[in-house]
Amino acid sequence: MVSILTLALAPVAAIMTFIYFNKRIELEPLPLIIRTFILGALLVFPTMFIQYAFNIEGLLQSPYLHSFLLAGLLEEFVKWFIFLFAVYQHREFDHHYDGIIYGVAISLGFATVENIIYLLANGTQYAWGRAIFPVSSHALFGILMGYYIGKAKFNTTRTKMCLTLALFIPVALHGLYDMILTTTSNAWLYLMIPFMAGLWVIGIRKIRLANHHSANLHSKAE
Repeated sequence: MVSILTLALAPVAAIMTFIYFNKRIELEPLPLIIRTFILGALLVFPTMFIQYAFNIEGLLQSPYLHSFLLAGLLEEFVKWFIFLFAVYQHREFDHHYDGIIYGVAISLGFATVENIIYLLANGTQYAWGRAIFPVSSHALFGILMGYYIGKAKFNTTRTKMCLTLALFIPVALHGLYDMILTTTSNAWLYLMIPFMAGLWVIGIRKIRLANHHSANLHSKAE
């Protein structure tokens, strides 16, 4: 059990540390990040219950519906909802980049519990693959969600549009990720590697843009 927890938490800690220390100004309070992470972790249980109920009833079981609705839409919606409910109006959410930090914290909380359950059921031999693909993909979806929620709050008059993008861009990418896994059989790796590389390129670019916007907002406030 200790080895499973270590293997499950190591990539999460590495990614969260990278995101946290990439903020150029006013690092966020750790208690709020931890609370947000825990909220993300708790989301796994109602989400898995809903998915289980649909599976038992035989609903939305085609690979495409399952990938985009039961995985992409359901999982990203609950993360998006808890972000808006628990973080969006918080006084510590005061820079564009903060959206990325809290978006990643929620997503990694979700990914951590999901990863522990998977490793308990299937064994630690899958730990590295889980770190490279499911855990990092959740974090990257969190970067994109947080980027557009931050943009909605600080850098645009198109708030509703940005909040919509904060939901549906992760939904589309999450659905595509799951569809690659479920429909490409033994060839999935050849599609997943460029897909993940593209996500990382986009994610790093959003990190830089959010930091730039945060720095501009900070300088104007001074």
